[in-house]
Amino acid sequence: MPDIIQPIKSDPIAMPAKKPEGKPNLIGMNRVDMNAALEVILPDAKLRKMRVSQLWQWIYAKGVSDFAKMSNLSKDFREAMVENFVIERPEISLKQLSSDGTRKYLLRVTGGHEVEMVYIPGADRGTLCISSQIGCTLTCSFCHTGTQKLVRNLSVAEIVGQVMLARDDLDDWPTSAGDQNRQRKITNIVLMGMGEPLYNFDHVRDAMLIAMDDAGIAMSRRKITLSTSGVVPAIAKVGLEIGCLLAISFHATTDDVRNMLVPINKKWNIEALLQACRDYPTLSNSERITFEYVMIQDVNDSDEDARRLVKLISGIPAKINLIPFNSWPGSNYIRSTPEQIERFASIVMRAGYASPVRTPRGEDILAACGQLKSASERGKKSKAELESEL
Repeated sequence: MPDIIQPIKSDPIAMPAKKPEGKPNLIGMNRVDMNAALEVILPDAKLRKMRVSQLWQWIYAKGVSDFAKMSNLSKDFREAMVENFVIERPEISLKQLSSDGTRKYLLRVTGGHEVEMVYIPGADRGTLCISSQIGCTLTCSFCHTGTQKLVRNLSVAEIVGQVMLARDDLDDWPTSAGDQNRQRKITNIVLMGMGEPLYNFDHVRDAMLIAMDDAGIAMSRRKITLSTSGVVPAIAKVGLEIGCLLAISFHATTDDVRNMLVPINKKWNIEALLQACRDYPTLSNSERITFEYVMIQDVNDSDEDARRLVKLISGIPAKINLIPFNSWPGSNYIRSTPEQIERFASIVMRAGYASPVRTPRGEDILAACGQLKSASERGKKSKAELESEL
């Protein structure tokens, strides 16, 4: 176990987040950081602790970004806060609404760069898919994001700020104390947007700990899922330091095919990845690992692949999400036929594993799994222009 949780030194985790210019942003600070930041205007430690608690409630429980509206803070203190700090989320550059209700957001972050975020409404849940990096370094051949070079990691403020911005847009903040228990529009968070979360682990961890804080956004750790393509040395840290659910972007049952689809497999192969899954700290029948498997015709969708898959994950409490391949401009792959996806699912289910087939959502706005890419010039094209590229 100790060698599994060692920091990774040879991979691009060290790509820094952009340090914002100007006044410090309170979003992204934990309580310790906020307490230290307030010391410049509030030297009294006892009073400072109380103010941190009040600010935390206003910012993370109520979603307030205007100091003037924080009615239980003194006027002098509010004026000092305006002079010294800001409360800033990312900005929406473009919002698209799919015919199925999915919303895709193109967000502008510090430095003028853009990332994408997707909200998927359901009958009994609302899932927010957020990004962890601007671009990606993994170059997975079936993924549109993989065609975009990595620019940098997102900061804690830019990651948790996505959740807060989505709650703004969906009018999902409680309006009273009793409103806290109402049905939320955002019930689940998945780190499945742009980037590899484990190549930005510290910022992802700190952002999710803020999101899970009971006095603020108060998301259950079991309602947050982190998806990784297989950064093996950091997988155990997800369970130890975040405690959320784990998903593996798996997609192949042999190293030769996975090397092609998910090139990180050349560094940490299937055997190493599955061993890290078996060692995952919170693994249990109630907290299964999700194996994501994109269905690509004549590449990874044979009956033999299905049988090999269940043999590979034998003994791991798991479910398998089958994802029909979602096309994007320039892709050379084709979605498996519905009949073959059904055959594949049947083999997996007969082996005792749940294997739901994910219904593609937001395809008409390129918001489905594997379609995200934040290039501004593409994000601003019309639906007709995008379709003409296919």
